[in-house]
Amino acid sequence: MSKSHKDIDPELRARLLEGAVEIDGAILSQMLFASLDWLRTNQQLVNSLNVFPVPDGDTGTNMVLTMQSAVDEISNISERSVGDVASAIAQGALMGARGNSGVILSQIWRGFARVLENEEMMTAESFVSSLKEASETAYKGVVRPVEGTILTVSKDIAAEAQKALDGGITSTLELLERVVEAADDSVERTPDLLPVLKDAGVVDSGGKGLFFILEGMLRAAYQLPLDQPLLSVQPLSLLDLDRAAESIEPGQDWEVIIDFSPEESLDLGSFYAKLEEIGTSIQVGEGDGMYRMHIHVRDEKEYEPIDYIKGLGTITNIAIENLMVQIAKPEHDHSLSEIRLQSIEPGEIAVIAVAPGLGLARVFASLGVTALIEGGQTMNPSTQEIMNAFENLPTDQVVILPNNKNIILAAQQATELTVKKVAVIPTVSVPQGIAAMFAWNADGNFEATAKAMTAALESIQSATITTATRSVEIDDVKVETGQVIGLLNGKLTCSGQSIEQVLTDILKEASTDEYELITLYYGEDLNAMQANQLADIVREIYPKQEIEVHDGSQPHYQLILSIE
Repeated sequence: MSKSHKDIDPELRARLLEGAVEIDGAILSQMLFASLDWLRTNQQLVNSLNVFPVPDGDTGTNMVLTMQSAVDEISNISERSVGDVASAIAQGALMGARGNSGVILSQIWRGFARVLENEEMMTAESFVSSLKEASETAYKGVVRPVEGTILTVSKDIAAEAQKALDGGITSTLELLERVVEAADDSVERTPDLLPVLKDAGVVDSGGKGLFFILEGMLRAAYQLPLDQPLLSVQPLSLLDLDRAAESIEPGQDWEVIIDFSPEESLDLGSFYAKLEEIGTSIQVGEGDGMYRMHIHVRDEKEYEPIDYIKGLGTITNIAIENLMVQIAKPEHDHSLSEIRLQSIEPGEIAVIAVAPGLGLARVFASLGVTALIEGGQTMNPSTQEIMNAFENLPTDQVVILPNNKNIILAAQQATELTVKKVAVIPTVSVPQGIAAMFAWNADGNFEATAKAMTAALESIQSATITTATRSVEIDDVKVETGQVIGLLNGKLTCSGQSIEQVLTDILKEASTDEYELITLYYGEDLNAMQANQLADIVREIYPKQEIEVHDGSQPHYQLILSIE
């Protein structure tokens, strides 16, 4: 914790403990608001705890959006008993759950609410029981629970709460203190339970997100700020400058981005404090000793951050852009709504596909999908969004292609909330989803069609190529920040200095000469000429194989490969 109860004024803490023996619905609502605020403040930190060094960490984002849905739900109810509020939290989290972390979080809230049903107040005893039921419900919601994750953290905090209650603690706030400390300790132990975390040098991101949710509640009780992140600097690759540019505050006229190397170690406290005096929308990233600072400032102050940072070290690059001109630029908007989709008749089997790029969406449309959901890494659709895609279709038989391992749980959760017959094909990549489409039969038997589509996944290998966001060694593959890396069937396989090198290495690793067709889907960072040049290289190495190239328009990944 940034500030534990040991740092709080003893008299203030005593008054708080005395006044928080029980909690009503209104206080639980305020605790939820605070937990969302604190989680959002530390969202990028949670996102950065990615096992693989790829630019798609989204656990923090998924948990924030799941919590936002819970907050929205309790904002719409007039009842204020703790049971009513807890039920609303659970319902909002259920429908807004995104990604594996969001779905597990929604199950935690579901179990928490079950114990408090019909209760006016939450006592220390019911608080402890709620945490135990929350953990047990989350474990039951996962087919193969893995220790060293958010599940472990939920179990550890429930055990600590029971221990504290048995020790005579009767205040819900004092219990929360113990729970937050237990969550912090549990998160730090996750690498000891899950070797892949230790190899990557990170703690579990979902567990860290749960810690921030709990700590936010405690910080609100202590009247500590919820909008000041823990003083740390995120990796350069995680700076979300596009999103910062979209969020322009009134009165801010200029966007200033500065790359610099400080002469001495930065005092982050004074650095952030000075920047807050100058402007807003502050983001700071670091990589290999070089820092990047982003800020929005009002007119006539655009050079102030430059003068300030010049006194800290050597400036290597400066970018200044007029925000008002940015806003005025017409946007050429392309969306999935422009794509013609297959109509479906009653009794036929509809297919819903998740697509991470407009080009890939067009590929799925050409194969006959009934509805498309925009999504993928960093943009996992919610349970509600998945349901919305099929609930109003004229057929009661639906197949869902998640095309991402982090969307499968939300899709499965959607199947439990509808009266329609829905099957989730466990596609963890776009190539698998495309392969499944070739086994689809709109007029076929539902169970047989779902079985055939699932079997089709075995006939294909999937690979992705992207740029490493940090230096790490995983599975005997050494990676440096900024290198090109390749993942084969979800496993980090190779690294190199160029896309060409990694492309040829990963195809060799996949024993491509034993297959017939290689398809390259190029992302938004490559153009058609570059993609075709890469395809020509592949044709020279594999002259007997058929090579296809398609515009995928996917973010983050220069190439998605299908080998079949």
